[in-house]
Amino acid sequence: MAIVERPSDTLALPPGEAVATRPLGVFTRPQETTGWRSWVTTVDHKKIGIMYGVSAMVFFIIGGIEALIIRAQLAVPGNDLISADLYNQLFTMHGVTMIFLVVMPMGAAFMNYLLPLQIGARDVAFPRLNAFSFWIFLFGGIFLNTSWFLGGGPDGGWFNYAPNNGVVFSPSHGIDFYALGLQLTGIASLVGAINLIVTVLNMRAPGMTLMKMPVFTWMAFVTQVLLVFAIPVISVALFLLTFDRLFDANFFNVAEGADPLLWEHLFWIFGHPEVYILILPAFGMVSEIIPVFSRKPIFGYPFMVFSGIAIGFMGWGVWAHHMFASGLGPISVAAFALSTMFIAVPTGVKILNWLATMWGGKITFSTPMLFAVGLVAMFTIGGLSGVTHAVAPADTQQTDTYYIVAHFHYVIFGGSMMAFLGGFYFWWPKVFGYVLNDRVGKLNFWLTLVGFNLTFGPMHILGLQGMSRRTHTYSEGYGFDLWNMVATFGAFLIAFSILVFLYNVVASKRQARSLPPPGPDPWDSRSLEWMVPSPTPAHNFDDVVVVTSYDEFWHRKYGEDEHGRIVQRSTPEEVAFPGDPSRAHLPSPSYWPIVLAFGLPFIAYGLIFNLGFAVFGAVFALAGFVGWALEPPDDPDAAHGHGEHHDGGHDDDGAAAEHDADAGDDTATQETQDEPVEEVTT
Repeated sequence: MAIVERPSDTLALPPGEAVATRPLGVFTRPQETTGWRSWVTTVDHKKIGIMYGVSAMVFFIIGGIEALIIRAQLAVPGNDLISADLYNQLFTMHGVTMIFLVVMPMGAAFMNYLLPLQIGARDVAFPRLNAFSFWIFLFGGIFLNTSWFLGGGPDGGWFNYAPNNGVVFSPSHGIDFYALGLQLTGIASLVGAINLIVTVLNMRAPGMTLMKMPVFTWMAFVTQVLLVFAIPVISVALFLLTFDRLFDANFFNVAEGADPLLWEHLFWIFGHPEVYILILPAFGMVSEIIPVFSRKPIFGYPFMVFSGIAIGFMGWGVWAHHMFASGLGPISVAAFALSTMFIAVPTGVKILNWLATMWGGKITFSTPMLFAVGLVAMFTIGGLSGVTHAVAPADTQQTDTYYIVAHFHYVIFGGSMMAFLGGFYFWWPKVFGYVLNDRVGKLNFWLTLVGFNLTFGPMHILGLQGMSRRTHTYSEGYGFDLWNMVATFGAFLIAFSILVFLYNVVASKRQARSLPPPGPDPWDSRSLEWMVPSPTPAHNFDDVVVVTSYDEFWHRKYGEDEHGRIVQRSTPEEVAFPGDPSRAHLPSPSYWPIVLAFGLPFIAYGLIFNLGFAVFGAVFALAGFVGWALEPPDDPDAAHGHGEHHDGGHDDDGAAAEHDADAGDDTATQETQDEPVEEVTT
């Protein structure tokens, strides 16, 4: 650590004027405020959230195309549209893409954008680490998909069971891409989780205790804690698999006395908490949407919070219900069957609380509310089908059938994706400054709901009839023909609904040019993110927000009259009191996170093909490390890539949040323009 003291006269300039800085060559901080360079070098949590969302949507389209090819192959019996080998690659990449490259990063998109706003912070705790997290996720996803052009994709399923994932049964490089690609995206998830945990614990606004945080912030926090403990488990499994395949180790080699069940245990110890990593952010989003459109506070806030914590805790004790067919023994099966039943309780608490919130409320069925109600209904179906897996004899019969496929999609698509689509409609005006068309949005919802149920509802029947999953065709005469055709039709209907959503985005933006702006609070919302202008300014809040109650923004707008009736005291514009944005402390842009992230996939390519690529990648990554470490302190009078004057910019990621961390203390002080500023640089 080095202490750099700036002379006080550099801080005496009028706001908005920048001083000429000493050229620092390659280590000069970028100052672009517009154009593509501003996105490449940004460390702004809002831009990073948008980039997460756009990238996840692109991968969603790729994964959707893979699903459509699968359904086209299964539409009729005896079809030879694609080969069995290509089918294996498609259903593997579809699962990997949707879980690791769509649902997880789409949740990260909402969490990155909203979490600092909901706790009254100006950014995350470690902004450059946040940028690195996004870039390594993106490059890891691209790396994984380049397997299609370099010998074929992985073909062992998203679960990738041993010994099928060994070189004997899968001699191509597809599984190598799987093992190394998921390690890259795992780095993104792990560092992102640490970042958001520190943000929640250290950077809440003054007065915001843990039990005054929005439910979404709580669910995001629990999700990050799960990631911190789950990602190392799958990383160990992938590390062992990489050594098995590339260096002739024998961690899963039965011929050398190894036990392939080791992979199953490691994978599912990660894999079942992963289900809650996927769904808890969606639960949090729905818990924000339903109260707004019911015109009521969330029912049983403490129960909503502690049920989410209970889900996260109990999720570690149910992994072996994925392995009832592996011969665990009656005692283990009984224990995990009981834990599978028990974990339904906190989930049921959430469903009942959502229903109680809507009960007696003045419900408005706008598009976000429709998607939220859709989640409650679809996830309930998925949860009930999941509880049937606690009946071990039934689970043993169901485990390799389409019944499992139906259950999983009702939980993940009917849960997470319903919430994400509702979240897009709900928070879109806050992010982009215009509202998506509600009539088109309702068409989007109904197409999605009908298409979803047509696709995955029949799979329950197919599974109970005995249709095996992971098979690329089937024969006539088994009764599978009709329901497979219905499922295929439903899949294409879902695809059409996504096209409607994309059309809505483009058409609404064009329409917005002739409409008045929606203002900071188009929905009469309750939490702090609606207290800032739309779209959100770079500095988030003009001044430090002091929180006195849960649903702080709503309580600032409304109060009780002398008769105890709820009346509006202030407009949203009046509540968003003017402050002094020139005193906002924001971190400067940096291109070193993308440099560091860019080198890591080349190390992976080198391990697969030629160590020369690894050397190139290592040099690039090392340059990123060195550049990150030697990057000079921020210029306090430069624009920081945000187009405005900031008093006392910060250099390292921890110091970037200094203002907001200090804001949690009533005795916090700010630097004045006639005092020297000490900067801490890593």
